[in-house]
Amino acid sequence: MQKLSVMKKTFSLYVLIGAAFILSCNNSTTAGKAASDSSNNMMAEKNFDLNKARNSIDEENKKFTDEVKKGDSVGLASHYASDGMALPPNSEAVKKEGLISLWGSFIRMGVKELRLSTQDVKGSDEMLTETGTYELYGDKNKMLDKGKYVVVWENENGSWKIYRDIFNTSMPESK
Repeated sequence: MQKLSVMKKTFSLYVLIGAAFILSCNNSTTAGKAASDSSNNMMAEKNFDLNKARNSIDEENKKFTDEVKKGDSVGLASHYASDGMALPPNSEAVKKEGLISLWGSFIRMGVKELRLSTQDVKGSDEMLTETGTYELYGDKNKMLDKGKYVVVWENENGSWKIYRDIFNTSMPESK
């Protein structure tokens, strides 16, 4: 009976050692894959040219401001990613399907021109964050609003698209 008990304990010990061995082999494979993925990400980051990306964002902003001048809300909405969203002040978040209406309302409010001044662009080949200031003008070059913004850009199928767009006024509240 005592011999059976010793055999059970020995067997249990072998099972635990075997399980630990199997798990450690699996973890080294996972660790190797993680190291490989990390190495691939580092290579992508080394190949990523932030200045080139910034130039692309500047080009997209130029197209965006031109579409404001044209009053083209459909064109404005086309700059957003498939899961893009605007977060305007004093409003709920506006998802892709509501962006044409959002920009149409800006145009109907009399916005004739949008001036953007990018202050900073940071990020990677997948996502960029742009911070800056804006000015909105109406008829006769009358300033309607000025403020600041943050745009998160997403690389969608090789093109930079707006993933998140938040902006708010810097002007005092009108009474």
